Amino acid sequence: MVTAITVLPTLLILIYHKDGEALHEFKNMYYVPLFAILLPFLIIFLIQQNQLTLKINTEGISFRYFPFHFKPRLFHWTSIEKAYIRTYDAFSEYGGYGIKTRLWFKYKDKAYILNDKNRGLQLEFKNGKKLLFSSNRIDEMEMFLINLKTRYNIQAIQ
Repeated sequence: MVTAITVLPTLLILIYHKDGEALHEFKNMYYVPLFAILLPFLIIFLIQQNQLTLKINTEGISFRYFPFHFKPRLFHWTSIEKAYIRTYDAFSEYGGYGIKTRLWFKYKDKAYILNDKNRGLQLEFKNGKKLLFSSNRIDEMEMFLINLKTRYNIQAIQ
């Protein structure tokens, strides 16, 4: 709605202003105004449809963040040094919510913080990189990680 309120006056100024583009000139490039009007709505729609899918199994941990990742990305247990549940502060550590890198130029530390919870799954890789995922079902994830560690003796799970 806010986008429509800002796009409509701009379009009217372009069409009816004395020195602006005339309506017959817009007809020659018919797709440009349509694209300009629909692009903000398309971007807002894609952002509202975002969904983080996190799968943990004996092979490793895979995630997909639609619409930014179309294929799931798999991290094998052999490349993960530590996997554990930890408490974090989204604002003081990462500067807010979303896909963030850690503050103070720590580029090897990335986070997918998509809710207002303060606990998440922290992955530390053997190459020094870190990855944090927020989750709404952190207690279930913690029990699943404990079960996976005891059943399959995965050393990466702490």
